[in-house]
Amino acid sequence: MNLGTLSIRSLLSRRWTVILTIFSIAVSVLLVLGVDRLRHDARSSFANTVSGTDLIVGARTGSVQLLLYSVFRIGNATSNISWKSHADFAADRRVAWTIPLALGDSHRGYRVLGTTSSYFEHYRYADGRRLGMADGKPFDDLFDVVVGAEVADALGYTVGSDLVIEHGLGGGINKHDNLPFAVSGILARTGTPVDRTIHVSLAALEAIHIDFGPAKRAAGRELDADGLRTLELKPRSITAYMVGLKSKTSIFSLQRDINNYRGEALMAILPGVAMHELWSTVSVAETALRAVSVCVLVSAFLGMMTMLLAGLNERRREMAILRAVGAGPRHIALLLVIEASALSAAGAGLGLAAVTVIYALLADWIGATYGLFLSRIAPTPTEWLLVAGAIIGGALAGLVPALRAARQSLADGLIVGK
Repeated sequence: MNLGTLSIRSLLSRRWTVILTIFSIAVSVLLVLGVDRLRHDARSSFANTVSGTDLIVGARTGSVQLLLYSVFRIGNATSNISWKSHADFAADRRVAWTIPLALGDSHRGYRVLGTTSSYFEHYRYADGRRLGMADGKPFDDLFDVVVGAEVADALGYTVGSDLVIEHGLGGGINKHDNLPFAVSGILARTGTPVDRTIHVSLAALEAIHIDFGPAKRAAGRELDADGLRTLELKPRSITAYMVGLKSKTSIFSLQRDINNYRGEALMAILPGVAMHELWSTVSVAETALRAVSVCVLVSAFLGMMTMLLAGLNERRREMAILRAVGAGPRHIALLLVIEASALSAAGAGLGLAAVTVIYALLADWIGATYGLFLSRIAPTPTEWLLVAGAIIGGALAGLVPALRAARQSLADGLIVGK
């Protein structure tokens, strides 16, 4: 009987302990592979919060700050930029489209974004996915509003619901009560900051601020909604704008022209570069997460080694009989290493299969709910290397009990069996 068959029969005789050990290794491998996949996909999804945009333009500030308030709705702009400067570059022959963005107002804690129909036409996320409507349609009337999926769920809004926009981000101190908006559409969930945003037209933002201020209200110059609809409303300033170019070769030349614009202090950033800069600030947490998952895997191997060591005392008679029928110390040691390798291979294979099945079953739900788009289903070469490393690690962990078993004497084993 060869050592492989002996190892299998020996493991089957201790099946419950073996099953628990395999399960422990499988969970550890699942964690390591899952963390590695999530790390890769989180970075990819983070970078694809906005996709297909060549430049983002705003007031001169830090690139990360401009990215945060224009894409992630975090923080505030140091100042607005004029509509004229936007119009100048929007008309540039190198520019295919622009998406103007105006921030500053809110509704019950959610940011209000003023934009144009270009937003729904050209905004992309997650490798080129378009914004879709779960219900209704984009704004048509001056006082129409399109809400993100999270806003609709949290506040219970449906198409036709009314809401009032608040000036600033303070929450309710200055409300435009006389100019309620009606929800015309609800965006499909994207898992991006779009879900937490309330969208109105730039003209609507201009309308609710045209008579804003105590002095003008006291003078009785407040207009109602019908009166505002008759006006030709044009924005005077915006917070930032996104730019799509006809040719990627024009990116750096246009960026240089925007940064050197004499009309006002502007700054143009490449979203991908700014995303990488922002992601690097959280790389410490990413490294810590990977370290924890590796520690869990190491602890599983230590548990397997402990199990094999603890079982040696019970198996001393088994080892003595093997020695009596001609097995040398090398064969005994090899038997233990084979057992450890088999446990590691079974656990690693089960862990790899588990992470693949979980990804396949939950990919769509995780993407829609959390904006984490899982791009890989089948195992990658790197994952196969990790599995091979886990098996080798298990075999190395089996060396300690193997060496101890090899040192047990034949006489010691026979005495124990008496």
